[in-house]
Amino acid sequence: MIVSRTKAELRAALATLPGSKALVMTMGALHEGHLTLVAEARRRAEHVIVSIYVNPLQFGPNEDFDSYPRDLQRDLAALGEVDLVFAPSDEEMYPREPLVRIDPGPVATILEGATRPTHFAGVLQVVAKVMIAVGPDVAIFGQKDAQQLALVTTMVEDLDLGVEIVAAPIARDVDGVARSSRNAYLSPEERVQARALSRALRAGQAASRPAEALAAARAVLENAPGVRLDYLVLVDPVTFTDLKPGAERGLLAVAAWVGTTRLIDNAIVTLRS
Repeated sequence: MIVSRTKAELRAALATLPGSKALVMTMGALHEGHLTLVAEARRRAEHVIVSIYVNPLQFGPNEDFDSYPRDLQRDLAALGEVDLVFAPSDEEMYPREPLVRIDPGPVATILEGATRPTHFAGVLQVVAKVMIAVGPDVAIFGQKDAQQLALVTTMVEDLDLGVEIVAAPIARDVDGVARSSRNAYLSPEERVQARALSRALRAGQAASRPAEALAAARAVLENAPGVRLDYLVLVDPVTFTDLKPGAERGLLAVAAWVGTTRLIDNAIVTLRS
C-alpha cells in the first residue's frame, strides 16, 4: 500500500500503477460499509485507490467537523490490500479559499440540502478535486447517501468528467441499522432506538402504494421512543422530485435524530397503481 499525503506524491504513485483504476472516497472512520465499497472497487478495476479526507467545506458551522473521528493508522490497518491511499491535509487540498465553486443545482436545496444548505456544494467541490487528481475509470459510492449519489452522478455527466459512477447497496449491521461512521456517537440505548429507521423503511416497502407506504413508515417512527423525525419522503430515485403518476419505483428516504445524532437511511419501494 502506498500512502500519499500530497498531490505531488499522488501523481508519482499513480505513475507506478498502469491499468484501470477504481476510486473510493471516504472521510475515514472506516467501517464494514466502507470495506464493501472497496471490495466492489476490486471487482471493477485492476487498482484500487482510497481517499481519506475530512472535508471542511461540507460541514456547516454547528456540525461535527471538529469532533469527527480521525485515526489514519486505524483506517490504513482496516483497508487491507489496496494499492494507494490519498490522505491529504487541509492545506494540501485547499491552499487558499476556493474562488471557483461548484453549484450543485436545485436538487441540493431539498431534503438533506434544506437541513444542510452548504453541504452538497462542499461535497461536489472535493469530489471533483479528487477525481481530477486521481483520474479513475470508475468511482464507487454507497446508496445510503442517495441524494449525494444522485448529485455526484449528475455532476460527472454534466461536466464530462469521464468517470463511471457505481452505486453500491447499503451495508447494514445484523440489527438492520445502516452502517455509518456516526453510529459511533450512539449510546447503547440509542443504538436500539436507531433500529426504528430501518423498521420504518421495511414497513413502507411492504405497503407498495405511495400514500400507504408513507403512512406505514411514519406510523413506525411516530411511535418510536427516542427518535425525532426530520423528514420522511417518497421521491423519484433519480431526480428527488415528487413521483409522477404511474411511477413504478420510488425512493423512501428518512432522516431523524436519535439522541444528538442525526441519521439517514433509504430504501427502494416497488409501486403499483
